[in-house]
Amino acid sequence: MELGIGQVAERTGMSVHALRLYEREGLMAGPVRRDAGGRRVYTEWDVEWLHYCTKFRASGMPLAEIRKFADLVRQGPGTEAERLELLREHQERVVARIAELTECLAVITNKVDVYSEHVARGSAAGLWSHPAAT
Repeated sequence: MELGIGQVAERTGMSVHALRLYEREGLMAGPVRRDAGGRRVYTEWDVEWLHYCTKFRASGMPLAEIRKFADLVRQGPGTEAERLELLREHQERVVARIAELTECLAVITNKVDVYSEHVARGSAAGLWSHPAAT
């Protein structure tokens, strides 16, 4: 099934501009074909690749690393170990970030609980007031 750029934008949540950028910057794992009129023609495989790319980006993978991964995919068989290493390194960063965010969430949840309790009792005045303001 062939898809136009607008259809791919709709299916991936990416803008048409971002799709063009991904192609121009070498972030696609394969060449984007053109029809007789010069319009981009995407495949389901391209949409799947873009889905992975959006998850990589959302999880903090720099475009340079996505480009490197795409380069390795384009090189074909024999690059799987390098791809795996790149993915493992990113996975480690994501796991560390999740741990950091989990700790942040615990602090925020505690503050929400404290404030909720004080507001419900009507005793919220003075919570975290600057000492110079009292």
